[in-house]
Amino acid sequence: MSDLPRKAVTRTAKLAALPLGFAGRATWGLGKRIVGESAEIVGRELQQRTAEQLFKVLGELKGGAMKFGQALSVFESALPEEVAGPYRAALTKLQDAAPPMPTRTVHAVLSERLGEDWHDLFLEFEDKPSAAASIGQVHRGVWQDGREVAVKVQYPGAGEALLSDLNQLSRFARLLGPLIPGMDIKPLIAELRDRVSEELDYDLEAQAQQAHAEEFTDDPDVVVPEVVHQCEQVLITEWMDGIPMSEIISEGTQDQRDRAGQLLARFLFSGPARTGLLHADPHPGNFRLLPGGPNGEDDWRLGVLDFGTVDRLPGGLPTPIGHSLRMTLDGEADAVYELLCTEGFVKDSIDLDPDAVLDYLLPIIEPARVDEFTFTRGWMRSQAARVADPRSPAYQLGKQLNLPPAYLLIHRVTLSTIGVLCQLGATVRLREELEEWLPGFMPEEILDEEDSAAEA
Repeated sequence: MSDLPRKAVTRTAKLAALPLGFAGRATWGLGKRIVGESAEIVGRELQQRTAEQLFKVLGELKGGAMKFGQALSVFESALPEEVAGPYRAALTKLQDAAPPMPTRTVHAVLSERLGEDWHDLFLEFEDKPSAAASIGQVHRGVWQDGREVAVKVQYPGAGEALLSDLNQLSRFARLLGPLIPGMDIKPLIAELRDRVSEELDYDLEAQAQQAHAEEFTDDPDVVVPEVVHQCEQVLITEWMDGIPMSEIISEGTQDQRDRAGQLLARFLFSGPARTGLLHADPHPGNFRLLPGGPNGEDDWRLGVLDFGTVDRLPGGLPTPIGHSLRMTLDGEADAVYELLCTEGFVKDSIDLDPDAVLDYLLPIIEPARVDEFTFTRGWMRSQAARVADPRSPAYQLGKQLNLPPAYLLIHRVTLSTIGVLCQLGATVRLREELEEWLPGFMPEEILDEEDSAAEA
């Protein structure tokens, strides 16, 4: 019997308590207003209490509910500063930890999947988990050949729990939406549901991780652990130390923040170009800073974990992204609008002013207009407010744009990565990474000149 609370009635009851709790707090807020407290103070307290209950329940349930919470966590930078503090504490807990699975359950899974003599495969195995996540937890060990390893064990019943949670959460999307202004919750839940089967398949994850590990072998900037062994419900990879990204966000030096941000942007754009895969779970719990970068032990490399969710892009990121970004920077409103229509971002039934579309896009791509850009929570909040305010032209135009299914995961990964960059407060040479790795971004004549120079 699984220790994951997976019975539909139990999990549904916990999740169903969320909207009831929201309603109760709304009544409490009304009472506070009647006795004279300002709407601003009441609203702030209401959001804090909502955050506390939401993430307590999500963390306890693991499964899809916790996965949903992790997806929300990277958007913390968009929250108003006066409520960001309580969210930050609750969200960071979800990024790195959850209540552990009992030792007897871990041993039962390992016995079933690796054999009754599974202990003989390890020189050492720590029963206490080193990390717990949405569908499994990680134990540290030493493999029979002496390598330190991370042993990821999937929670029994994780698949059933994921599907149950996501189906239930989709019913509450309208209530959860106000927690993150300007973000449409339903497509996020739908996308997470579509990815469940892949994330549960450790064979697919092992293939994706090994492809990255081989491509980035001896890379001066990025480290991906090798896969050691894989079977159903168990994935064993090389162990990776380092400073968790969450620690860099909370207490890292500015040099560490800037280096982490630069490498995160580099990995986002170079990964698809080099492997044909997009790492699609960019929350801070999946990244580390490791010493030993190109400039020695005092420099840093980026360690990347968890390849359970990837987008398969055999040709790298779609060329239209690079083309549209370049033309937007060059102010080619008509050409940008035509490309957006062709790619399905503007439906045939919609007629928009190309100049208005350009005005909508330019603030968003500000980091690509300059040689280096400092990502801040304030900038993120200003962008979220601009597109979420019903009184703004950006809001009215944004409602008429469409997000084609082929771009859904790319869009979320890009936004999530920008969210982490803003949490870091990193100064990043983003344009440099775009010129190097994004297909279609560099003008053809410049590429031809570079090719000619290389041949000479």
